Amino acid sequence: MKTRLHYAKTGVYDAMDSLDQYLGNCSLEKSLLDLVRLRASQINGCAYCLDMHWKDLRVAGENEQRLYSLDAWRECPYYSDRERAALEWTEAVTRIEGHVPEGVYEEVRGLFSDKELCDLTLAVAAINAWNRLSIAARLVPGGYQPAKAEAAS
Repeated sequence: MKTRLHYAKTGVYDAMDSLDQYLGNCSLEKSLLDLVRLRASQINGCAYCLDMHWKDLRVAGENEQRLYSLDAWRECPYYSDRERAALEWTEAVTRIEGHVPEGVYEEVRGLFSDKELCDLTLAVAAINAWNRLSIAARLVPGGYQPAKAEAAS
């Protein structure tokens, strides 16, 4: 596979990086954001983003058992209620089939403030956009290296 598009040369990454900078300082914990990013990337089949977010989560100390089981999170006891609600929301917003179901909204509302839910929705929208950019460009997975600074935090 060969990369088709080079977004860095066109300024597209600058626009997307602005979203990521906001999300880096938002009301949600980084571990939850990374889990959501990995789950959406699984759904979308984005090889580049799967490689990236798996590595980021491992560097941050995430348990491999939780990573291996993420695709079947509903059947596993490894995730908190808050994570489950965020994953449910991620799937509903990623697979948007008409509307996000009211039951999913009610579940997530019980565990997230208005600000947190807005930030979570933006995070899901952003990773879906990154997935689509990466898939369209045919970015080749494998070369991503997590920042060393993230390993220390």
